[in-house]
Amino acid sequence: MKETKNSIKKATALFRQRGGILRTAEAMRLGIHPRTIYEMRASGLIEQIGRGLYRLSSLPPLSSPDLASASLQVPGGVICLISALAFHEITTQVPHEVYMALQRGAKKPKIDHPPVRIFWLSAKAYSEGIETHSIDDIPLRVYCPEKTIADCFKYRNKIGLDVSVEALRLYLKRRDKDINKVMHYARICRVEKIILPYIEAII
Repeated sequence: MKETKNSIKKATALFRQRGGILRTAEAMRLGIHPRTIYEMRASGLIEQIGRGLYRLSSLPPLSSPDLASASLQVPGGVICLISALAFHEITTQVPHEVYMALQRGAKKPKIDHPPVRIFWLSAKAYSEGIETHSIDDIPLRVYCPEKTIADCFKYRNKIGLDVSVEALRLYLKRRDKDINKVMHYARICRVEKIILPYIEAII
C-alpha cells in the first residue's frame, strides 16, 4: 500500500513537471508503471482527455477541451475551417467536430474523442497562415482569419457557401480587416476569382 502511494506521489509530481498532461507512452518512459496510471484514473486523480492522454483532475477545467485534446493528439494538425472560424469569432456556426488540416502524405491520426474531421492540404496550402495560440497553456495551431476564409471558399462544397459568405461578411466588419491579405491566401488556395465578387458586393 505504501509502495502504491509512493508511486502515485512520484507520478503526480512528474505530471506537474510537464504541465499536468502526459501520454501513456511518455509516462512509461519516465518510469510510471501503467498500473499506476490506471490506479490514478480509478481514484480520480487524473482524467482521460484522449487516446492514451491523461490530465491531472486538480487543474482548472479546460476552456476549449475539444480543441486542446485534438491539438495534443494530432501534433501536426492545424485547426481550420469552421473550427477556426469559431475560434476567431467570425461565424454563427457551432462546430460539432474539430476541423483539422494535415499535409497530404501525413499519417492518418487515430482519435477516439473528440470527433475530428481531417482535411488534406498541399504543402504550400498547409504551411501558409499558421498562428500559434496558447489555450489553457496548450499550444494551439490555427489558421489566421484570412487564410481560414480562403480555405472556406475552397471547401465551400463541403461546408456550405453560405457559411463561407457569412464568415467573409463578419470579417469585413472588423476594424483590423485586411482585404489584401485575404486575396493573398485566396491566390494560394486558387479561389481569388470566386471570392473577389463577394468582397466587391459586401464592401
